[in-house]
Amino acid sequence: MAARTAGGGRWEVVKKGRRPGAGGSGRGGGVDRRALGEANGVWKYDLTPPIQTTSTLYERGFEKIMKKQNKEQVPPPAVEPKKPGNKKQTKKVATLTNQNQKQGRFRSLEEALKALDVAALQKELDKSQSVFSGNPSVWLKDLASYLNYKLQAPLSEPTLSQHTHDYPYSLVSRELRGIIRGLLAKAAGSLELFFDHCLFTMLQELDKTPGESLHGYRICIQAILQDKPKIATMNLGKFLELLRSHQNRPAKCLTIMWALGQAGFANLTEGLKVWLGIMLPVLGIKSLSPFAIAYLDRLLLMHPNLTKGFGMIGPKDFFPLLDFAYMPNNSLTPSLQEQLCQLYPRLKVLAFGAKPESTLHTYFPSFLSRATPNCPPEMKKELLRSLTECLTVDPLSANVWRQLYPKHLSQSSLLLEHLLRSWERIPKKAQKSLQETIQSFKLTNQELLRKGSCNNQDVVTCDAACKGLLQQARGFRLPWTRLLLLVLIFAIGFLCHDFRSHSSFQSSLSGRLLQSSGFLPAGQKACAKIYSYSLQGYSWLEETLPAWGSHLLIVVRPSLQFAWTHINATVSFLSAHCASHLACFSDNLTSLSQRLQLPDALNQLLHSLRELPLLLYHNVLLPVWHMLLEALAGAQQYCHKACRGEVTWDCVKTQLSEAACWTWLCLQDITVAFLDWALAMISQQ
Repeated sequence: MAARTAGGGRWEVVKKGRRPGAGGSGRGGGVDRRALGEANGVWKYDLTPPIQTTSTLYERGFEKIMKKQNKEQVPPPAVEPKKPGNKKQTKKVATLTNQNQKQGRFRSLEEALKALDVAALQKELDKSQSVFSGNPSVWLKDLASYLNYKLQAPLSEPTLSQHTHDYPYSLVSRELRGIIRGLLAKAAGSLELFFDHCLFTMLQELDKTPGESLHGYRICIQAILQDKPKIATMNLGKFLELLRSHQNRPAKCLTIMWALGQAGFANLTEGLKVWLGIMLPVLGIKSLSPFAIAYLDRLLLMHPNLTKGFGMIGPKDFFPLLDFAYMPNNSLTPSLQEQLCQLYPRLKVLAFGAKPESTLHTYFPSFLSRATPNCPPEMKKELLRSLTECLTVDPLSANVWRQLYPKHLSQSSLLLEHLLRSWERIPKKAQKSLQETIQSFKLTNQELLRKGSCNNQDVVTCDAACKGLLQQARGFRLPWTRLLLLVLIFAIGFLCHDFRSHSSFQSSLSGRLLQSSGFLPAGQKACAKIYSYSLQGYSWLEETLPAWGSHLLIVVRPSLQFAWTHINATVSFLSAHCASHLACFSDNLTSLSQRLQLPDALNQLLHSLRELPLLLYHNVLLPVWHMLLEALAGAQQYCHKACRGEVTWDCVKTQLSEAACWTWLCLQDITVAFLDWALAMISQQ
C-alpha cells in the first residue's frame, strides 16, 4: 500500500520484509519498481472460466504510461530540491497523459484503421507469444485488446444494419488480415474460447456508460467465423439462455444475434442453424424481430442456391413460420409480416427438401389441421395449394388423408371443393390415386350419415363434393380411337356379309346402292384409266429402264470402283490408326485433368469422356462396319445364287417381284390377325 504524508508531500510504500537500504540509491529504486509491478498482478491470467475476461500483455503495455505517472508508489532515493530535469519529467508525464486522452475516438473507423500501426501490433503480438509461449488464448486476447483500443471510432448501433454484411472486417487491409489470420491459425485450438471472450467482453462494455466502441472485437469475431463458422453453432443452447437472460436489454440481445449471425454469411447451413436456434425463438419480441427477419432476408439473398440448406428446416420449424407469415394479429407488425410472406416460398423450398415425393406426407397433417373454414383468405389459399401439392407429389399423402378424414371433416370439405375446382389441372397419374381415395371417402360418408354424427353438415358437404369429383373423374369422353376402329370393323364385316349372302358384288346391296347412286360407273371408269396408265408406264419402264440402266452402269462403274477402293483404303487406315489416336486423346485428357487439379466430379466426367470414344469404336463402329460388309457379301452371294451366276436386270426384276409378293402376303396375314383381335376385344366389351 502507498500513502502520501500530509506534510512533506512525499510517498512511502508500506511493504512487508522491506530490505534495508532499498531507498538509498536509484538502482535499488528500480528493482523495487520492478518488484512492485510484478506484485500488482498485472501479468496474471485466470484461464479456468473461459468466459471471464483477463488482463493481457497489451493492457500492461498501456499501463506503462500510467506507471510513469505513479512513480510516487516507489520511495525517492533522497530529499533533493527541485531541478530542471524534474520539470522536464513532469512535462513529459503531462504530455503522455494528454496523448493517452487524445487516443480517444477517431471521426470514423476508416480513419482509425489508417492510423493503426501494423508493425507495432506485430511487435506486441511477438512479445506476447514469447512471454506466454504456451498460452495461445493470451495471444488472441492481446490481439483483440490492441485492436479494440486502437480502433476507437464513433459508436454504431449493435446490428450495423446501415453497412454491408462483412463490415467492419471489409475495411481491414490485406496486411492486417494476414496478421489476424496467421495468429488464428497458430491458436486454432483456442478459437472457441476466444469467440466467447470477444462476445462476453462486448456485453460487458455495453454495461459501461461511456463504453468503448467494439470494432476490434467485431473484427475478431468476423475473422473467426469467416473460416470456421461452426464455432458459433457448437453450443447454441448456451447462447439462447444468454439471450433470454438479457431479454430486457435489447442492445445486448442484438449484439449476441449479430455475433452469431456472422456464421451464416460463410455457410448457409450454419446460418440456418443460428436463425432457427437463436432468432426464431425471439421472433415475436418487438425489439428483436426486425433484425431477425432482415438477417433471414440477407442470408437467403446471399445464398441463392438453396440446395445447400436442404434438411435444415423440418415441420417443427416450418409451421411456426407459416403462422407468423399468414396469421393476422400476431406479434409481428404488418410490414414485417409482409416481408416474411415474401421469404416464405424460399423457406418452403428449403423445408420440402431435395426429395419432396418422399417427405411431403409428413407436412400434410399440419397443413390439413390449419385449413379451417374460419381461416384467413390468404392463408387458406396457401394451405389448399400446399395440400394439393402434397397429394399430387407424394403418394403417401393420400393414405395420411384417409386416416385423418373422419376427424377433420370441415377441413376435408374445403380441400375436396378445391380439388373439384382444380381437377383439370391435376396430373392424370395423381387423378387415379385421388379417385380411389375419394371413392373410399364416399363409403365413409354413407356410414357417417347412417350413424347420424354430430357434424352432419360437414358430412353432407363432403359427400356432395365427393360425388362431384367422381362424376368429373368418370365424365363422358368420346373414345375416338376405339370409335373409329369400331366403325372400320363394322364396315368390313357388313361388306363381307353382303358379298357372301348375295354371292356376287353386282347382286349385293352395296353394289346396287353404288350403281344407283352413280359411284360405281365413275369408280369403274377411274379404275380403268388408272389401269391403262399403269400398263403404259410399266411398258415404258420395261423398254427404257434396261437400256438406261446398262448405260448408267457403264458410265458410273469406273467411278464407283474408284470410290469403293478409296473408301476401303480409308476405312482400313482408320481402323489401323484409330486405336492409337484414341489412346493419345485419352492420355491428353488424363494429363489435362492432373494439371488443372479439377474437382472429383469433373475428373469423373473427363474419365468418362476418355472412355467414350474407345467404347464407341469397339462396341458401335466396328460391329456396324462388319455387319455392313457381311450384309453386302450376303446380298452378292444371294444374287449370284438366285441368278445362277450371272446378275442381269431380268433376274433382279424377278427377285423384286417375289419380294413384293411376299411382303403383300405378310401384310394380309397381319391385317387378318388384327381384325380377329379387334373383333375379340369388341366381343369382350
